Amino acid sequence: MAGRGPHERLYDSISSFLGKNPPSEIPKKWERFSDIAILPSGSFRDESWEDVVGPDFWKAVAQGLNVERLGVMGEVTGRIRKSGVKMLLGDDDWVVRRENGVDYGYHVTKCMFSAGNVNERRRMGEVVRRGEVVVDLFAGIGYYSLPILVHSEVEHIHCCEWNNDAVESLEWSLERNNVSSLCTIHRGDNRETCKSIGKVADRVIMGLLPTSERSFEAAMEVLSDSGGVIHIHGLAKPDEYSEWAEEVMTGICNFREGSRARKIIVNRIKSYAPRWDHVVLDVEIN
Repeated sequence: MAGRGPHERLYDSISSFLGKNPPSEIPKKWERFSDIAILPSGSFRDESWEDVVGPDFWKAVAQGLNVERLGVMGEVTGRIRKSGVKMLLGDDDWVVRRENGVDYGYHVTKCMFSAGNVNERRRMGEVVRRGEVVVDLFAGIGYYSLPILVHSEVEHIHCCEWNNDAVESLEWSLERNNVSSLCTIHRGDNRETCKSIGKVADRVIMGLLPTSERSFEAAMEVLSDSGGVIHIHGLAKPDEYSEWAEEVMTGICNFREGSRARKIIVNRIKSYAPRWDHVVLDVEIN
C-alpha cells in the first residue's frame, strides 16, 4: 500500500478482507485523531454490506485507516447536546484530542466535539486581553475556555455547564493543561448559576446552537456594570447576517435598562445546513 492515499489504503484493506472489490461505495472522508477514526453517519449501512460487517470487518477498516479504534457519527441530541457517536471497534471511548497546543479529554460517545470550529477556538485564545474575567455560559468540555486559559493572560474564567459528563471532562483537561487555578466551574443551568457569579465579566461566551436566547438575561446578569464584549453563536442565512445580528442585539439589550449594543463583527464559522450558517456575533455592550 506504499504511496497510496488514505482512501486507496482503506479500499485495499477492505478488498483484501473480502477477497474481492467492495460491494458498494466506501467512505471518502472521516475524522482521525490519536488512535481512533470516526466514520460519517451511514457508513457501510447499505444493504449490500449486511452480510459483511462485523468485528473482523471493522478490524480490516481500522487497519486500512491505521488506527486501533473505530466509531461512527450519529446525531447530537437532547438539551445537554449528547454525542451520537457509537463505537464499532474498541470498548474504551475516552480520547485525548490535541489542537493548537491544547489537550481536550472526553468520552467520545458522551460529549460532542466539532472539528469544524477549530478557527473559532483558536480565535478565542487570541482575542482575550490581559487581566480580563470571562464567563463561558455553555462551557461544555472547554471548547473555547481552554484555548483562552492556555494562550491568553486571562485573570479568571467562570465555566457554566449542566452536562455532568462534560464537567468531568473539563475538570480533567484543566488539570492536564495546568490551568485549574484560573477556572471556576459552576454546575447546573446557567440561568440559575449566573446569580452566584455576579457582575464580574469583561467578556461572555455564548456558544450554544441553534440559539442561546433563553440565556440572554443570564449574560447580562454576569456582565460587568461597565459593560464588555459578548460572543453570541447562532444560525443565520448567508445573505441575512446583518438582520440576524440586529435582532440578537435588540433582544439582549432588553435585559439591561439603558444598555446599548455595538456590532464589532459577525464571523462565519461553517455551513450548518442547506442555506444556514453557523455564525458568531461579537458585540460590545455599554
